[in-house]
Amino acid sequence: MSIDDVVLSFTPGSLVILNVVLAVIILGIALEVRPADFQTVLRSPKAVLVGIAAQYLVLPAVTVGLALLLNVPASIALGMILVACCPPGGISNVLTHRAHGNVALSASMTAVSNLVAIAVMPLNVALWARLNPGTESLMREFSLDRWEMLIQVLLIIGLPFALGMPLARRYPRITDKVRPWVQRIGLIALLVFIVSGTASNLGPLREHLGTIFLVVLLHDAVALAVGYWTAAAVRLDEPSRRAFAFEVGARNTGLGLGLTLTFFAGLGGMAMVAAWWGIWDILAGLLLAAWWRRRDARAGRAAAQPPDAEPPAAEPPAAATNGADR
Repeated sequence: MSIDDVVLSFTPGSLVILNVVLAVIILGIALEVRPADFQTVLRSPKAVLVGIAAQYLVLPAVTVGLALLLNVPASIALGMILVACCPPGGISNVLTHRAHGNVALSASMTAVSNLVAIAVMPLNVALWARLNPGTESLMREFSLDRWEMLIQVLLIIGLPFALGMPLARRYPRITDKVRPWVQRIGLIALLVFIVSGTASNLGPLREHLGTIFLVVLLHDAVALAVGYWTAAAVRLDEPSRRAFAFEVGARNTGLGLGLTLTFFAGLGGMAMVAAWWGIWDILAGLLLAAWWRRRDARAGRAAAQPPDAEPPAAEPPAAATNGADR
């Protein structure tokens, strides 16, 4: 069976649970936002604007090209585009910290990107999907209502931000204690939902798992590279490049999965791309962060090692004796 004909079945109750989980994840991000994050935007507007452009223009454009190059089925291509149009997840800040990246820039980009996504994401999905004949036909088939998607994204992202930011500003001590638990619970709940939902629908998808794995692996690697090299192109320093890599590479694919189940009837290729990406980008991000940490440690040891001692100078030759000395 073609993966474009596979539809994952989820009950209405499970969709409500998923939306609540997504709202909790966004609330964890919102509780972390501080006024200083927006001061970073004012101090470094160029970096943040370039980061937003990398996420919502460069990555979707590269994604469309990658899907055409790989010649993947239309539902997988549309899943790739949807993931590319999602805002960054809160895990990007954790990965940036572990990789010795610019955490302040990462936090600022996460906050701004999620707010921008409320208005931009529905338009972005419709825009980039039209550039691939297969995905354009799927968009027509499902008659995506951009305004309805806007309302959905507003509820999932906008409402938690509207609640979380004032709470963090008014009760900083309490939110500092609560935030890590909110973030962990949200992430664990999302992973449980993805694993259990995928397992219950695994039968018709079994023959496509290899394709999904390879597509997500390549797409995630490209997204990380787009972030890093976009920052390099505008000559940002190494910590900022690492922040860009994770801001562009770590997408909130739980949101993509929720939108797939709500607006695309659980279309198999889309749902599997979003579900597996949500697991793989954490694994790939941790591996990349660990590699960067090890590279920094090696560089630190090399810098601390004293230079090799210089060889001793040769002794001057003994003066020749002559007959006068005797």
